[in-house]
Amino acid sequence: MASSASLNLADARALLLSPLGPVARAGSNRDAVRVSFEFFPPKTDEAEANLWKAIRRLEPLNPAFVSVTYGAGGSTRERTHRTVQRIITETSLRPAAHLTCVEASREEVDEVIEGYKTIGVDHIVALRGDPPGGAGIGGVYQPRADGYANATELTAAISRIGGFDVTVGAYPERHPESPSIDHDIEVLKAKVDAGATRAVSQFFFDIDAFLRFRDRVLAAGVTIPLIPGVMPVSNFAGLQRMCGACGASIPDWLKAHFDGLDDDPETRKLLAASVAAETCARLQEEGFSDFHFYTLNRADLVYAICRVLGVRETAAAQ
Repeated sequence: MASSASLNLADARALLLSPLGPVARAGSNRDAVRVSFEFFPPKTDEAEANLWKAIRRLEPLNPAFVSVTYGAGGSTRERTHRTVQRIITETSLRPAAHLTCVEASREEVDEVIEGYKTIGVDHIVALRGDPPGGAGIGGVYQPRADGYANATELTAAISRIGGFDVTVGAYPERHPESPSIDHDIEVLKAKVDAGATRAVSQFFFDIDAFLRFRDRVLAAGVTIPLIPGVMPVSNFAGLQRMCGACGASIPDWLKAHFDGLDDDPETRKLLAASVAAETCARLQEEGFSDFHFYTLNRADLVYAICRVLGVRETAAAQ
């Protein structure tokens, strides 16, 4: 995990006196950066073609892993499994399959875990999942009597079966169903005790809130890597819906950036890349060397941000 120690006085003075911004400074940073990417399983032939175009574009960047989402109640189970299988068969990438425990028995979930092991998956992203029936995140969640109740129990099940790296989620601005950040951190600690090996954050735009969360997590004794989750979004209306559902705040400055651009998608894309690049560059200066990108199955913005961070195509992957 990134260190909680602040910059020393000499480094802080150098940053204050630098005529360059964080993006420009990132261009001269020689520290190694690791990236990972999230995709979702496609519903149509056209969507599948777009997904694989994005995968092929990003594969040469040699990500640490790529994750594939899993719909509520296992609604995309077969498509997720098929996408993961194809990644294993046709690429050099290491897939991390998402798994939830909503609307499934313990036996059914264990069967999925064993199935992933059979096809060669050694990394699972363990999430409780959204409440079913259209309630979505923030709705009332009732675990099945014969199912795993939450991500902690799911993580423990994956660890019991064995042979997996386990990534879990973290909410730097509080999970919508949580009473407090302190409660969220206690839940994260429980997931670590159950076998989690890293945590990826929900996307965010308030960098200071994320850094405060990082410091509180470290103070609580959680030392697994905390990886910032970054979503470069150019559709502001869609962003508002997603933030409303997951509890991520939208700063006033971000609203101002997109104001009046409903009919200007190209400018929105430029702004989205700029905001995400500056977020990553600043976090890099705070000691973070791992970044997880929610790609929305598009590669262009993510590829550009990786360039800012110094991530380049590798000869072996080309």
